[in-house]
Amino acid sequence: MNFLCICTYFKGVEFLKSCKAEGNTVYLLTNKKLEDKPWPRESIDEFFFLDNVDNTFETYQKMITGLSHVMRSKKFDRVVALDDFDVEKAALVREHFRIPGMGQTTARYYRDKLAMRVQAQDAGINVPLFSPLFHDIDITEYLQSTSPPWVIKPRSEASAAGIKKVHSFQEAWDKIHSLGDERHQFLIEQFKPGDVYHVDALSMGGKVIFARSSQYLNTPFEVAHGGGIFRSVTVEMDSKDDKALKKMNADVMKAFGMKFSASHTEVIKCYEDGKFYFLETASRVGGAHLAEMVEFSSGVNLWREWAKIESLVASGGSYELPKVEGYYSGIIISLSSHEYPDLSPFNDPEIVWRMTEPYHVGLIVRSEKRERVMELMDKYANMIRDLGYHASAPAPDKPNH
Repeated sequence: MNFLCICTYFKGVEFLKSCKAEGNTVYLLTNKKLEDKPWPRESIDEFFFLDNVDNTFETYQKMITGLSHVMRSKKFDRVVALDDFDVEKAALVREHFRIPGMGQTTARYYRDKLAMRVQAQDAGINVPLFSPLFHDIDITEYLQSTSPPWVIKPRSEASAAGIKKVHSFQEAWDKIHSLGDERHQFLIEQFKPGDVYHVDALSMGGKVIFARSSQYLNTPFEVAHGGGIFRSVTVEMDSKDDKALKKMNADVMKAFGMKFSASHTEVIKCYEDGKFYFLETASRVGGAHLAEMVEFSSGVNLWREWAKIESLVASGGSYELPKVEGYYSGIIISLSSHEYPDLSPFNDPEIVWRMTEPYHVGLIVRSEKRERVMELMDKYANMIRDLGYHASAPAPDKPNH
């Protein structure tokens, strides 16, 4: 089969390798600025490039025109978006060239936070009370009928960038007015203090066939806006929380029409009422090296298995999930004041992965006991601070793609 993979961020190397290993022809459409990145070139038959990767009408028009010329001599059987920012591009290509897979309406549920909330609410899934920013009277009634704080967040960004917390009626309206003509691209919702979790999963045949639940020890919002240290740990397996998280993820996938893909879903457990609330989901593998954390816990490489699922669905084959292991794993990542920090002080035998990106310090640990993973997460967070490795940067108003 001929696969067009769209990825305007450097990621998905294992997907590309696995897709090629399944016997497919692999084409990659990416950002021209990423041409010299260490892509697995032996697994990519041909590159196509975009000079501008923004999700704008002009970019879409140039992309479709360019691919229409390619399609005169080549035929794409499947189109796969490997990054959140490319979900709309892939859906448009499928719709325009009538290629099987997720279309633009369904893709909205995995990119547009307003569409997510409306669809989840309609399906009876708990979501924080929210409002679009379209109609002044609706917004005023929403603010008067709910209690602060609230968060105003972009509908289509893939990170905590652009999210602003407001604490009063006037502050909320001041922020909404400051958005100007862009305000329709945002929503407002109640801020729910609580623990944030993520469920990383694989779906096939309209059903979730693998899921691993994990808890952020520092929420993405706290890390982005407070300069914290990013940490996540596997949830106690078969616990009440683990079962509730997997059920909510399955309910979301069903409500959003997921047929086959990897997914990354985020949920909050509210301190006030102990209930789980859906936050957002994405039809891709989680970022921030969470795929590696999940693999060390379960033995399942999400990128690799996703590629196999896409290939087998396209060719009509049957898929078998590899044996799932039952380890606990934890990841810790921080910006560093050192270009290449010395990681030799981190020497516990549970360490299974070390980050090599400049100006970062990062580790993954694995153990048969969750308590040991938690112990190491706390120990390493203190070490990163005490050794002077930790650095922080202000959260951007918009993500630097």
